Amino acid sequence: MLQIAVTGKPNVGKSSFFNSATSSTVEMADYPFTTIDANKAVGNVTSQCPCKEMEVDCNPRNSKCIDGIRFLPIELIDVAGLVPGAHEGRGLGNKFLDELRQAKVFLHIIDASGSTDIEGRPVDPGSHDPLEDIDFLQEEIVMWIYGILNKNWSRLIRKIEAEKLDVAKVIHEQLSGTGILIEHVITAKRSIDPDFTKWEKEDFLKLIRKLLEIAKPMLIVANKADLPTAEGNIKKIKEKYPNVIAASAQSELALVKAAESGLIDYISGNDDFNILKEEELSQAQKNALEYIKINVLKKFGSTGVQEALNQAIFKLLDMIVVYPVEDEHKLTDNKGNILPDGILITNGSNPRQLAYIVHTDIGDKFMHAINAKTNMRVSSDYELLNGDIISIITS
Repeated sequence: MLQIAVTGKPNVGKSSFFNSATSSTVEMADYPFTTIDANKAVGNVTSQCPCKEMEVDCNPRNSKCIDGIRFLPIELIDVAGLVPGAHEGRGLGNKFLDELRQAKVFLHIIDASGSTDIEGRPVDPGSHDPLEDIDFLQEEIVMWIYGILNKNWSRLIRKIEAEKLDVAKVIHEQLSGTGILIEHVITAKRSIDPDFTKWEKEDFLKLIRKLLEIAKPMLIVANKADLPTAEGNIKKIKEKYPNVIAASAQSELALVKAAESGLIDYISGNDDFNILKEEELSQAQKNALEYIKINVLKKFGSTGVQEALNQAIFKLLDMIVVYPVEDEHKLTDNKGNILPDGILITNGSNPRQLAYIVHTDIGDKFMHAINAKTNMRVSSDYELLNGDIISIITS
């Protein structure tokens, strides 16, 4: 299952974001290091299900469909807050960074209102510049990787020269366990001096920044966007960084809990909700819902939580959803489930690669595939499209 890391300094709303995105319950409080151990839970990204287009009633196995929207599971990991100097072991830094190894993408939760300092301590709203938080966290991750690579570099240079090894392969081996692929290293290495024997610290840092941009992209979630001091900060952040989502995790959490209690009808990512049991709502609850409707949903189009998950997977990781079936006419698996599984796969993938994701044996025995929407045979190098329904034919 794809893993998204929820990162940031202490006391910015990471746990609120995590809870609202996964319907989990972890401790929340207004003091640093509330989260000590990493929390993991399943959230969802959403995509248009082809059931309405194909005029069928689907019954998913690995996901769920609500009114034609497919909710596909991904794993979120909420890790301890990061503070400056984490790569040197300050705070819970080493533990934090180790938790990030297998994440494919980072969601950097920041306090857009500027009401917490660089360490996560409360300050007067608007008195802290959240741009500082973005810069320091990115640099901490860069320096963490640098520490791994630089540790034995002199010895590795001698080994590369003596054994005529491939530099990219050696770097990749040094980063084993981080989820960084050899092709990521090869691409990043093109940005620096090809003579690895002359690499200085700045060459390494340039390599690492490019490597992280490719292998572990980051989306900035400007949390507490509904607070008065957030608007100017968000504008400033968007001028500097391309991937920014305005969000209110507390609002999403309130809506999710109200929906779970049957008080409102709400689906994450929507720009509105319907009150179902007005008589059971206190005046304080009514006021809170009205505040969310005006200051969050109408202003930003959503709470930003679901949008952040979707952008992380579909934009930053450039993934699509494909639906493998056994019977291309009935759109079913071998048990009669209609459109049973939605598979997240990298954009540009082909049916053979899909076959291997479904099962290694199916990939090994792959012959060709059938596009169930067109009832036409497609070759092994056909480029899959978002929403394709594919029947895999094996030998």
